[in-house]
Amino acid sequence: MDVLDARCPSRDVFVDLADKWVLLMLVSLREGGDQRYSELQRSLGGISRKMLSPTLRTMARDGLVLRSVNPEASPPLVMYGLTSLGREIAEETRALCTWTEKRAATVNEARAAYDRRHAVTQEA
Repeated sequence: MDVLDARCPSRDVFVDLADKWVLLMLVSLREGGDQRYSELQRSLGGISRKMLSPTLRTMARDGLVLRSVNPEASPPLVMYGLTSLGREIAEETRALCTWTEKRAATVNEARAAYDRRHAVTQEA
């Protein structure tokens, strides 16, 4: 397997996982446990229903998320939670989250410096 090889089947899996909403959803479900659709949408701050539904379907198709329905509740209670495979990759995202939270200010400073340099170049 080689994610850098466009023909490798691992590449499609990697591309799905690298989606910003997938990563954020993994974090939310890892930290918050099983959630209803509306809870998940709120926890992700900024995701539209138009993006949430297909992201959940992709994650379910990839075996990362399980949609469960309690038909005895009125209205039926639909919950989304991580499968064992989903929990495994969600744990792997912990290091990325920690690094991001630790280094966000440094990255934002680098962006601002880059933008200043390129704004001068573009004006000339």
